[in-house]
Amino acid sequence: MTLLERTNHLVEHYDLNPVFAMRIASELSDISPEAISLLLREKPKPFVKWVGGKRQLLAQFRNIGAYPPPGFNPAKNTYFEPFVGGGAMYFDLLPLKAHINDINSELTTTYSVIRDDVERLIQELNSGEYVYDQDVFLNIRAWDTDLVTEVKRAARFIYLNRTAFNGMYRVNKSGKFNVPFGRYTNPQICDSENLRKVSEVLKGTKVSNKSYKYVLDAAKPGDFIYFDPPYYPVSKTASFTTYSNDVFLGKEQEELRDTFMELHNRGCFVMLSNSDTPFTESLFNTYRMSGITVNKVQANRAINSKASARGKIYEILVTNY
Repeated sequence: MTLLERTNHLVEHYDLNPVFAMRIASELSDISPEAISLLLREKPKPFVKWVGGKRQLLAQFRNIGAYPPPGFNPAKNTYFEPFVGGGAMYFDLLPLKAHINDINSELTTTYSVIRDDVERLIQELNSGEYVYDQDVFLNIRAWDTDLVTEVKRAARFIYLNRTAFNGMYRVNKSGKFNVPFGRYTNPQICDSENLRKVSEVLKGTKVSNKSYKYVLDAAKPGDFIYFDPPYYPVSKTASFTTYSNDVFLGKEQEELRDTFMELHNRGCFVMLSNSDTPFTESLFNTYRMSGITVNKVQANRAINSKASARGKIYEILVTNY
């Protein structure tokens, strides 16, 4: 069978997304049920918990025909995720060619260390320094990350993600991480097996720490770009995470819309997630006759100090295909 025939076989028989199916078809000579079952069990998963992560929504995206873009060819084109966060979509697709980016330098340093130096990172996490204890947590949280190695920065990031409240990432006006200690039962600080799997798939992926607008210099016709920016607040009190020192409100959302449309006009496949508000819907009103679709999906609201206050909330998913 040709590569395309093998890919289609995997999509039809194993309900895989076509991008991941093509990666399997290009790398495996044996696509028997036993081999595919083993590979799926070995598939890496996101190494951090991430507020607003899209893992819960991927099935909805596929069910409405929005993901992945039907015309995207992962053998020839590149997947870009300029606000990668926890990377749920990246780890679902596992594209052959990818460029992931984030404005959060602690996060992108961690991705790079996992890709390039995973054994030293695992050794650091297992050194006995990163134990689940509130005093240890407060001490590690207070580190000046400019004074430690990149491996220790990555270990600190993973440790705080695993032990802070709800896996949140939030910084104060000075840019210091300020999420409180979380209450868990034996949290797994170091998942060595998954970190090694993540390291392998990241080998062919470019990681950067810059403005999302870099994609305008890098993307070509046929490439697939997914924007998952800081969401526009649904109310004056709804912005519970300060992801970085850079604000992302009305003006910034309009600039992102303009970037989306520039990529659309270039011939890229573009997808964007955001909160469902009158403002975010209005951003694309004048472009709906140009092939832009605004879908609504339902997500779980995960952040609230009271579990009873968590529930369902709508988001928009904008696509140009």
